Amino acid sequence: MTNEYSIDNTTLRQRVEAMPEDSILFRTDFPEYHTEFVGSILSELTAEGILVKIAHGIYAKPRKSKFGAVLPSVDKVVQAIAVRDNAEVLPSGMTALNALGLSTQVPMNYTFLTTGSERIVNVSNRKVVLKRGVPKNFCYETRLISLLVQALKALKKDNIGESELNIIRQLVSKETNKDALIKDADKMPAWMKRIIKPMLSA
Repeated sequence: MTNEYSIDNTTLRQRVEAMPEDSILFRTDFPEYHTEFVGSILSELTAEGILVKIAHGIYAKPRKSKFGAVLPSVDKVVQAIAVRDNAEVLPSGMTALNALGLSTQVPMNYTFLTTGSERIVNVSNRKVVLKRGVPKNFCYETRLISLLVQALKALKKDNIGESELNIIRQLVSKETNKDALIKDADKMPAWMKRIIKPMLSA
């Protein structure tokens, strides 16, 4: 029987302590150990400030700075969860506007659509909400159009002015896969398509 306290002569505590700063780890990352044992070690390391619990079963190893512990970025945490869930994620609402530069306001909470499990994560006193998205949100080949659909939905048609259009034109002009962009634009809601299509032939 495998000794749960020492595998390959390295304890679980030592393995976690040896992980680089800015790492994100899951309680399920250590299937070779008994789950209760894993939970107790992670709780101890959290109490000691070596780890920070950011959601049920999810921990981060913060970077140390002169200002204190610095957690991984929201994007890094969300991508780690997506990889773990074998899921796609997509910023929505204010998070999508911010990602595209259509808003300079830093969101109080971050929202993402996911093809995986719904959950709420806390990163640096900000709530990160992953909510289940319908398949059509993930039908676009280019990330730009995926984000634009979410951003424009949040902005609403009547709030799109010349400054927003200029930013979108620049984003569209930088997209290298023009064929995919044209196909994706055709899948957009009608009012969004009327905004984007003329930019493709400009």
